Amino acid sequence: MNEATMEPPTPPADGRAEVRIVASSPETARRVAEVLRHCFASTEQRSYPAGSDGGTRLHLTVDVTHTAEQARPWLAASRSSDQDRTQTDEV
Repeated sequence: MNEATMEPPTPPADGRAEVRIVASSPETARRVAEVLRHCFASTEQRSYPAGSDGGTRLHLTVDVTHTAEQARPWLAASRSSDQDRTQTDEV
C-alpha cells in the first residue's frame, strides 16, 4: 500500500521492476543491491529504516530489458512457471 494515499502502488513501466530489500544491516542491503545492479540497469537506491529492530529497507527500480550478458543464461533458466507463488507475507 502507498502509505501516503492508502492505495495500492502503481506498477512500474513495462520491463521494469520495483525491488524492496529488507536486511538487518545497511551493508547487507547494499550488497544485495550491488548484485542486482551487476545484472540489470537500475535507478539510484533509496534507503529507509526498517522498523524498530534497527534494520534497513532499500528500494530501487531495475530495468530487466537491459541485462548483463553473463546474467542471460541464469535468467532463461529461472523463468517462473504459471503457478502463483505469492509469499504469505506479501500484500
